[in-house]
Amino acid sequence: MAWREYGAGTGTFAALDLGTNTCRLLVARPAWSGFRVVDAFSRIVRLGERVAATGELAVEAMERAADALAVCARKLERRGVTHFRGVATEACRKARNGAAFIDRVENETGIHLEIIDTRQEAELAFASCAPLLDPRQPRAVLFDIGGGSTEIAWLVHDGRAGWRMVDTISLECGVVSFADRFGGDSVPQADYLRMVAEVADRLAAFELKHRIAQHIAAGDVQMLGTSGTVTTLSGIKLDLPRYDRRGVDGSWLDFTDVVGLSHALAALDFAGRAAKPCIGAERADLVVAGCAILEAICRTWPVGRLRVADRGLREGIILGLMEAVSANRSRDTDLARP
Repeated sequence: MAWREYGAGTGTFAALDLGTNTCRLLVARPAWSGFRVVDAFSRIVRLGERVAATGELAVEAMERAADALAVCARKLERRGVTHFRGVATEACRKARNGAAFIDRVENETGIHLEIIDTRQEAELAFASCAPLLDPRQPRAVLFDIGGGSTEIAWLVHDGRAGWRMVDTISLECGVVSFADRFGGDSVPQADYLRMVAEVADRLAAFELKHRIAQHIAAGDVQMLGTSGTVTTLSGIKLDLPRYDRRGVDGSWLDFTDVVGLSHALAALDFAGRAAKPCIGAERADLVVAGCAILEAICRTWPVGRLRVADRGLREGIILGLMEAVSANRSRDTDLARP
């Protein structure tokens, strides 16, 4: 079976997100509260390694990703998945051989992946994170710091209509691309500040267009972040002996904590960061780049604190699939009525 058909009925749902840094799978079944996770998989594959420099996916990176996707295919088969959607993001969008790699994946594993654009990526993140937003503050900045890019959305609450995405911006600044450029062991303060300044410069036009700072001054704006960077900082702030999503998802970070923790991590070398239980060796060379991107966002829009979401594209995909099935069942019921 090619894993591209959504199937029928309620069934078992699965979402796959092939990012610049990580391959993630989520398998779930409908539940009263939305859905219940029955299986999950995450592996750092660094698909976007050196793409910024070469314009192509590296052979070694494609092999790592293909191995992870083969694991995903076996899980899809074992769980009897009937409703599936898989997406690929910045690395495959940007690389000249991205589409060819997607074709190879389907031929080898049966998994069909869509290369989605930046707007779709932001919409999926928004769909999963919206329940964490407070409608009493009618405007929000939502961001997702990825491996190859950073997606930012400007949201407005329209009363009974709920949250509306006014505009989005995608910055070609991510933890993998920045780490490739600036290094991931000992990062000099000057390089850290250069990363912050570069991101701030790229945000300036979006700020000028929407005058978000004016709304912040009026107290109308909240901020929500979904990325490994913010979840890592939350885990460190909470002094978790090991990462625990239940404690992190929905937690808060004051901007003073963001700056203090970011500069403390930037002052460490690779080994020092790897020793942190919420970082580890796989992400120790990436976290400083993420901190620099986050600090630039906080400087541009000084809301004062942000809410942390340990959820993203996979959850947004699952919710979208379930909504589509529900809509189809309602339509079929209407058609069957005499």
